[in-house]
Amino acid sequence: MIQAVMLDWAGTMVDYGSFAPVAAFRKLFEERGVAVSDADIRKPMGRMKIDHLRDICAQPAVREAWTGRYGAPASEADVQELYAAFEPALLSIVRDFAEPVPGALALVDRLRAAGIKIGTTTGYTRPMMDLLMPEAARRGYAPDSSVTPDETPGGGRPHPWMLLRNAEALGVYPMHAVVKCGDTEADMQEGRAAGVWTVGVVFGGNELGLSQAQTEALDALERERLFNDIAARLTAAGAHYIIREIGELDRLFPAIEARLAKGERP
Repeated sequence: MIQAVMLDWAGTMVDYGSFAPVAAFRKLFEERGVAVSDADIRKPMGRMKIDHLRDICAQPAVREAWTGRYGAPASEADVQELYAAFEPALLSIVRDFAEPVPGALALVDRLRAAGIKIGTTTGYTRPMMDLLMPEAARRGYAPDSSVTPDETPGGGRPHPWMLLRNAEALGVYPMHAVVKCGDTEADMQEGRAAGVWTVGVVFGGNELGLSQAQTEALDALERERLFNDIAARLTAAGAHYIIREIGELDRLFPAIEARLAKGERP
């Protein structure tokens, strides 16, 4: 039987479209005269934010733009200077992106009614979560456990440590009794590394990168095309299952539990 779910934060349970990190990263590079596309910002999403920043700087277009501006690719010293500016920028806005996505709170109610525990992992650090979590709780979302990448000696995603520490805190084992859900490739890699059932969510997530209004404005053909493209990427990154919206997560449980009953493991 499924004992716990481990949920990502931005783009999965709150912040439809995962816009808070994008806004902070875009402003950071704009202030330094370097053009960075949303696609280059979003590609490493889900990673611990300093690793995310390193990955952005390593993107070919960003590397070229930085070199054109400063004469050489961004160094580790540049990354540290950028992060020193990024963290307070994100801290200043993260509370504004705490609104639960549609279906999230109803899902939580069903999980609690079924006795399933709720843990969380994230690319945000503890100081960021210390601002986001109370605001999310005020809006109705308060999970049972939260672990951040700066609290694990091995670092964040794609490593499994945040999931394992959540399982320890919740008293949940074995790991095949856990379902992990997130919206990024890094989430899928994290889930697979921890040996849990891994689910990718498309609408509301970073890979789509659209607001709720923009998503609702898509015509049926474009919506299906985007869904299929993102589903393929998340599956290639390790997802066992793909859902359209977070509220569909528990519909998978009977199928997962049937596989467990047959002796299958993630």
